Amino acid sequence: MHIFLNLPDKKCLVVGGGPVAERKVQALLAYGARVRVVSPALTGCLSELAAAGTIEYRRGEYRTDDLAGVFLVIGAAGREEVNRQVAADCEERGLLINVVDDPEKGNFFMPAHVKRGSLSIAVSTGGKSPLLAGRIRAELEPVYGPQYAEFLDLLGDLRLQLMREVADPVKKKEIMNRMVDDEVLALLKSGQLERAKERVIDAYRSGRG
Repeated sequence: MHIFLNLPDKKCLVVGGGPVAERKVQALLAYGARVRVVSPALTGCLSELAAAGTIEYRRGEYRTDDLAGVFLVIGAAGREEVNRQVAADCEERGLLINVVDDPEKGNFFMPAHVKRGSLSIAVSTGGKSPLLAGRIRAELEPVYGPQYAEFLDLLGDLRLQLMREVADPVKKKEIMNRMVDDEVLALLKSGQLERAKERVIDAYRSGRG
């Protein structure tokens, strides 16, 4: 079973400051998490994020008290003994922990993902091959372009209106099916966002009439 976590404003800890930690930090920020990084040193990008106040940074080695108030932890120290200690401390406290160089020591995986606004497409190999997951994600990125974010915002707004204005569940389902029929999806996939939006609005209005 796979689940998505609601991360906005959740405090997340990344132990490590190298390139792998940088990628994990960027992924957490993309989902609205509040990120704290603990490491003796940082990449240039992470240093810029810390200087801008985008992430919280404590220079130094990992300590157990770094886990105070944390919702989720990423062990990306690049040193097995540190990641092992982080994993053990998190298990003892019942915290979510992902160890990037040894997924079996953690209790969740961070999938490769394509994010377009509210749309998230995750690709996971269960930790067996992050490289394959990344390559599949790269194939998906041009297929699901930025138009999906704007389209989904419109669809969400119309769905909320529909839930308020149409009481008949059968009618609601029929309208929603028409709003995301094959033609709409084909227009969207080919980048014809405005035509796709027009068809969705027409389906909504005609269904209510």
